[in-house]
Amino acid sequence: MTSCAVRKEKTLFNAPSDIVTDTIKQVYVVNDQGLGDLYYRIKVNDLLAVRNVQNKEFGVTNATSTVTTAGAVNASGSNIVSYQVDVDGSVNLPAIGRVNVLGLTRREATAKLQQIYAEKLLVDPIIELTVVNVKVTLLGEFNKQGNFLLERDNTTLIDILGEAGGISKNADPKTCKIIRGNRSNPEVIYVNLNDINSLGSKKLILQNNDIILIQPTKNAALSEKLQSFNNIVQPLLVVINLAVLIYTFTR
Repeated sequence: MTSCAVRKEKTLFNAPSDIVTDTIKQVYVVNDQGLGDLYYRIKVNDLLAVRNVQNKEFGVTNATSTVTTAGAVNASGSNIVSYQVDVDGSVNLPAIGRVNVLGLTRREATAKLQQIYAEKLLVDPIIELTVVNVKVTLLGEFNKQGNFLLERDNTTLIDILGEAGGISKNADPKTCKIIRGNRSNPEVIYVNLNDINSLGSKKLILQNNDIILIQPTKNAALSEKLQSFNNIVQPLLVVINLAVLIYTFTR
């Protein structure tokens, strides 16, 4: 029942390189795959939510016809309709029909739709576009776990930590890691949240489908294991004590 054994049992998606979390100073990257495209570009099968900021009813439907948002916990609203990008790269939107958005950044697509809506339907619209399936997943010692939308470009780890309410009291700030890219050969980014200089790394700009994990402290993991052990032993001790009392009184 060593603390190391408990830690290994407790954590998800363990990697041989996790040993660096004991000595890491700021940010350490395994299988570095570069920064990639920091501005997300719309792809086939993406789900787009489009609304006019000046009209709260535009792009909204009742809750019974809501389109799913891939389980993201911080969607702009549970009754926002989303539209899928077809294989030809176009999306079929109300009143303006099909618009090709494949390969555009969110900002480029927003500007394009705003211009089309202004020409065909709306007066001075302010269009807001969200790709509702672009998300990251938080697991482990966060105050809130689950899927979180990346609603804008250049969303950082700190932004998402804020949405999740920070880390739990049992979390080890030195063990935060981000799993990114190809799942069969992933890039793993280790972050020491104790060091403010870690925040300057561009590796902490999040990308679609990042998995972010944080482990419990060794003491917290050990304490939980001992508590579980105690929960098993305690009823046995009660039974043994009862048996001793019965034996004593029946002699």
